[in-house]
This record gives sequence, structure tokens and C-alpha cells, in this order.
Amino acid sequence: MTGPHPTTLDALGEALHFLRMNGVFYCRSEFGAPFGLALPPLHDCMMFHVVTAGRCWLEVDGADPLALNTGDFVLLPRGEGHRLVSEPGADAPGLFDLPREVVSERYEVLRHGGDGPATALICGAVRFEHPAAHHLVAALPACIHIDASALPHLDWLHSSLRWMAAEAQTLRPGGETVITRLADIIVIQALREWIEQAPEARAGWLGALQDKQIGRALALMHRDPARAWTLATLASEAAMSRSAFAARFTQQVGMPAMQYLLRWRVHLALARLQARQEGLAEVAAGVGYQSEAAFSRAFKRVLGLSPGAVERPAAAR
Repeated sequence: MTGPHPTTLDALGEALHFLRMNGVFYCRSEFGAPFGLALPPLHDCMMFHVVTAGRCWLEVDGADPLALNTGDFVLLPRGEGHRLVSEPGADAPGLFDLPREVVSERYEVLRHGGDGPATALICGAVRFEHPAAHHLVAALPACIHIDASALPHLDWLHSSLRWMAAEAQTLRPGGETVITRLADIIVIQALREWIEQAPEARAGWLGALQDKQIGRALALMHRDPARAWTLATLASEAAMSRSAFAARFTQQVGMPAMQYLLRWRVHLALARLQARQEGLAEVAAGVGYQSEAAFSRAFKRVLGLSPGAVERPAAAR
């Protein structure tokens, strides 16, 4: 159901609200120094680690080792392969080469390493299923590190981490659900914190969302993709002339407004087709196409395949 058009602007908040996460994998890791763990790339996922006790190092190819201490949170938005080690350069066997205790389909416990100082982490991989995720991930750095000890104002992070650590330690009935929900909240909050603090978040798609006029146009397209938008109606909503709006939109977003709308509709339709809960005609109408043929042409132009060729993601299967 389409909500009312926004009268006050929070396009960025709405975009984050759209990001429905699907947890792919969660693991409680208990290490003893010396230790090492190599995680494979998961390029369609965001991977994160929360250090609940002790310390370790994060190694990503092409970057300096990153020290992680108790209470730290690190997010790899594009799911690059990486290593967690007790010291830089330590041997790191692959995740799937180590024995793991399978608690449920999506939750495991990993114990590995020697008799030295202990380190505990909550690790996870989440997938965003909304079209906004593609734009967001492209705008993010390769690694987001939040040093909780250096940011005393982040009370939400401290309390969430303590709660997550307690649940992971005992895993009472329902504990897996609590951990996964907390992980979702922490990932979204970490993204909000980065967006508020990072200068690079003022440019590109993220910057456009925070622009009063262009952000309004984006929010309207996001909320009501089926509306018969034109460049003129979008410019009117943004209280700009048609030419000024077209130029500023292209400059900030990196593509013309109508091209953005086309891609938004198609990626939104892709997510709905993958969910397999609606027929083709219903999906087409839901993103602004009265004709299945016109929808199929637009779909193929953007994605290079027909709507009928769409398969459900492996994780959903």
C-alpha cells in the first residue's frame, strides 16, 4: 500500500527504513591465542563482527591490519574475504575447514585456537533485499569501523553489545532470534552513524537523499513508483524549474531522473518476482506498467533478461 506523500523531508531515513535485512549466517566465535580464521568473500552480503571480549586483528587484502578491541564493531559492506587473527600474519585456516557446532540452520558456534588469551566475537552476514541496498552499498567504504570506547555517546551500541554477548553466551530459548534482531539493529545504526560522521556521505546518492529538493523527489519515487511520474511533475514537487531540476538531479545522483525511475522500478520488480508471491501482471502494475509487454521490455533493457527468467536467490531457496 502506498503511503501519503511526504510533506516533511526524511528521504534518507525512509531509504534506511526500506532496507529489510535477511540474515544469512550468524556465528559465535570463541578463540584462544594464537588463532586465525579466514572468511570467504560473500559479495552479495554485508559481513560484520562484534568483539564481545578480548582483542584481535582484521586483515583485508590491500589494507593495513585493523586492531579490534572489546566493544568494537566492524562492517564489510561488500562482503570481501578477510581474516581474523590473534596477531598480524598469523596462520588462518578457512571457515569451512574448522569444526563448528551447528545450533540451528543459520546459527553456529566456532571454537578454535590455542591456550592463550581468549577472544570472543559475534560474526554475521546479512543480505539486503530492497533496491535501495544497491545504491547504499555502492556509496559505502570497503570497511566501517566503530570504536565504541572512543564514542561515549553511543549508549545504544554499548547496551546492545552487552545484551548480544549475554545471549550468545547462554543461548537460552529464543536466544538466536534475539541475537539476529539485535544484529539487524546494530548494522542499521552503524550505517546511520557513518552517514552522520563521514564527509563522503555528503556526495552521490547519499548526498542527494539529504538534499532538500532532490531528496524529496527521490522519496516520492521510492514511495510511489507506480505513479505516472514525468520530469515536469518531479520538478514541480521539488519546487524547481524543469531544466534546473534535471541538471541538479543528474549531477548529484549520476544519472537522469527518468533513468533512475526506470531502474528503481525494475529492481523493485525484481525483488517482488524473486519473492514469488505475485503474478507478473500484478508486479508490472505495482511498479507503474499497465502492459505486461511494456514492463517486459523495460525489465530486459535494464537487467538483460526477461521477467520470466528470474529465479529466487539461493538463500531464499
